[in-house]
Amino acid sequence: MPGFLVQKQATFRIKDISRYSQETWGEEQAKVYIKGLFQTFNDIASKNIVWRPIPADFEVEGFYTVYKKHYIYWKELNADQIGIVTVLHERMHQLERFQDDNN
Repeated sequence: MPGFLVQKQATFRIKDISRYSQETWGEEQAKVYIKGLFQTFNDIASKNIVWRPIPADFEVEGFYTVYKKHYIYWKELNADQIGIVTVLHERMHQLERFQDDNN
């Protein structure tokens, strides 16, 4: 069964998203957003979402998709598992933040 692993930097980003969402829209809305984010991770692992290659400018191999206001970046770990590398808000400078998260 396909699955996913949330890698260290992605865990930090998800906690930030949750904290910001709670402070801005309340605990219930934060839970809904994070639940949707994790459902998207499942959909990615199950290949129910189009796997778009990360742009060559990033100088890494992997894939991305968008969930509402966030870009999700991942890579294949093996045939049955993906690794969620990071999750970045659409207003963040994607290339710069992605490189920060991968150093």
